[in-house]
Amino acid sequence: MLLQLYVYLQNMLRREEGQDLAEYALLIGLIALVVVAAVVLLGNELTGVFNRIADAVSGWPIGGGG
Repeated sequence: MLLQLYVYLQNMLRREEGQDLAEYALLIGLIALVVVAAVVLLGNELTGVFNRIADAVSGWPIGGGG
């Protein structure tokens, strides 16, 4: 599905004929939607990763005195 969207957007940008403002607005809106979704999904995953790391190191001794 993403490949089809990518091909469609490339074809739309390569056309030499006049493109009206509505097409650009839809394109920008779609890109913004994808970016927001990626940030939300990645943000939640990163929060989980950092929480697991914090749990793993919480029992480690501080300083390591050697």
